[in-house]
Amino acid sequence: MAGLGVGLIGTGYMGKCHALAWNAVASVFGDVERPRLVGLAEVDAALAARKANEFGFARSTDDWRDLLADPAIDVISVTTPNRLHAEMAVAALEAGKHVWCEKPMAPSLADAERMAAARRAAGKVAVMGYNYIQNPLIRHMAALIGAGAVGAVTHVRIEMDEDFMADSAEPFYWKSEASSGYGALDDFAVHPLSLLSVLVGMPVEVMASMARPYAERPLREGGRREVENHDIASVLMTFENGASGVLMANRAAWGRKGRIFIQVYGSDGSMLYDQERMNEFQFYDRNGDPAMHGFRTVLASGHHPPYGRFVPAPGHGLGFNDLKIVECRELHAAVAGAAAHVVDFDRGLAIERAVHAMARSHFERGWMNVA
Repeated sequence: MAGLGVGLIGTGYMGKCHALAWNAVASVFGDVERPRLVGLAEVDAALAARKANEFGFARSTDDWRDLLADPAIDVISVTTPNRLHAEMAVAALEAGKHVWCEKPMAPSLADAERMAAARRAAGKVAVMGYNYIQNPLIRHMAALIGAGAVGAVTHVRIEMDEDFMADSAEPFYWKSEASSGYGALDDFAVHPLSLLSVLVGMPVEVMASMARPYAERPLREGGRREVENHDIASVLMTFENGASGVLMANRAAWGRKGRIFIQVYGSDGSMLYDQERMNEFQFYDRNGDPAMHGFRTVLASGHHPPYGRFVPAPGHGLGFNDLKIVECRELHAAVAGAAAHVVDFDRGLAIERAVHAMARSHFERGWMNVA
């Protein structure tokens, strides 16, 4: 059986991540047919041709709709700016293609709902690019929490911090436009929400505050432009079992590079995880000899599938792009009709609803139910 025919829209950072995953998934896992890299689209024909050669795609085009009309393509990777996701994903589904779309779904909740409806109408697989949930240690933490290793979860704190927008002299670009969304909440905090969804479930009630550290940014061509969204968000959360939580997101945090810090506290223990040390987590068990109490560090190893597919030795570590390869393997499973560890468009929509409830909370200054 021939492998999936792939079309890729967008060749920036995430486009390259998808291309690396499509190129590597068969070699790493060995249980899927090698994908056929059929076509690639970019806004400029020369750039598209160059990237197709670099990424290993057979053809290129400067019109993304050409990929939808190609019968050799089974699945479309959408790796464009946030505001373009809905149009492209819906069109791909209506053309009978499976979809692998980068997060978030869309700046507008109505567009996210339209994407989920299009997936249901098409009967195709459509998944979001939440690769952090694929970390073997996150999977292990989720299994331990589900098995009661920390007892009943009572409190969760999760933070996401990076400094790519910390410099006030950084020129204005699309991530500061209102058309790209609320800012830190939907460009950023969706990743922590995806992790919460697999570790402890989604919040049912939220209260949020957003902040804009810099009111304006310089334009490359001269002059200045008002920043139209928020680079910082702080959220109080309540979960279905009554547990409390805190979510904080900051795109302007000097010194933080890829930090997602998770603290899960329960009646019998706790767990700590830092994305900047993504191949380990800390576990505290209140049971046993009190003289030996303390956090112990768990290092990633072959005991945490699918770590062993990449490296045989414990403690050597996986990276961001490796998690994208795992995500690609899970997409293959979903297309084959098997159980898959993915954030599909329905779960993605639940994340979007939480984001929009948080934004409403900020603007209306009160607690909001997550519908």
